[in-house]
Amino acid sequence: MTREEALALVKEQVKTTNLVKHMLAVEAGLRALAPRFSENPERWALAGLLHDLDYEETKQDPGRHGRLTVELLERRGFADQEVLGAILAHAGHREPHTPLERALCAVDPLTGLIVAAALVHPERLAGLTVKNVLNRYREKGFARSASREGIARCRELGLELEEFVGIVLTAMQGIRKELGL
Repeated sequence: MTREEALALVKEQVKTTNLVKHMLAVEAGLRALAPRFSENPERWALAGLLHDLDYEETKQDPGRHGRLTVELLERRGFADQEVLGAILAHAGHREPHTPLERALCAVDPLTGLIVAAALVHPERLAGLTVKNVLNRYREKGFARSASREGIARCRELGLELEEFVGIVLTAMQGIRKELGL
């Protein structure tokens, strides 16, 4: 599946603008991380772009989240088991083991924290620094839905939090116009 095909599928399946932006942010973060592990950036980016494809349909039934995406992708002939496994791992259906699975589980909540931090920063995403994000990370009441435990999984990848935040923040800043930030 090409990025263009995946993006068309996202536009077909996802109606919430902010959810599409979230998927684009995760895509950018994973694309930026892949080279650190000598992995294919476009393949990792697909996992990020597609990971919440079924969220709107399953938000009231989280046990189905991820599973519907995998079923839909398989029906369309998508057979990359590592990408499909990462989608299932991010939804909590299995423990993440591969670098892609771990990366998706860490990048997903980090993008939410970065967006929240950008929304309260006077210069939005353009002026946000790693230090700003780390300060918000330490604020327990800030962006509560951005799982600190999930973000800290970056250490399972051999990345310190500061470096991890820097990679994902820079990636998101590169698409800030698409994100509206």
